[in-house]
Amino acid sequence: MMRVWILPMLFVFCGSAIAIGLLFEGSPGRAATLLLAFLALAGLNSPLIFPKSIGAGEAQHRSTIDGRPVVFWRPGCTYCIRLRIRLGRSAGQLYWVNIWRDPAGAARVREANDGNETVPTVVVAGQPHTNPDPRWVREQLSPSA
Repeated sequence: MMRVWILPMLFVFCGSAIAIGLLFEGSPGRAATLLLAFLALAGLNSPLIFPKSIGAGEAQHRSTIDGRPVVFWRPGCTYCIRLRIRLGRSAGQLYWVNIWRDPAGAARVREANDGNETVPTVVVAGQPHTNPDPRWVREQLSPSA
């Protein structure tokens, strides 16, 4: 649980420390700008921007019922963040599995990627696709949307 918050908290801590240093140097504008940038990085790397994660078993069960893709991801992954942002509101239609919280999800990703935990791995109709183009993922939603 704590592991997913290490990187965001590191961004907050570093941004705060640098901002305090800039305040003491008499640069409140630069301090505020830099702090906002670090807070934005913390937000982007936190699990808060992703839809609620569920377990791999539950996600695969739901996917077989309605045909929606399952996305295996982990916090701090720039490719996962890119996929999430580029999907926009349609990201809520996917089933998201955080492999740092779900050992079965991590095992599924390793099985699909020759033993590596390469994310995002998107499973559509039982077939894994590693780091697919966000447009392609969005197209996979159109039949069930």
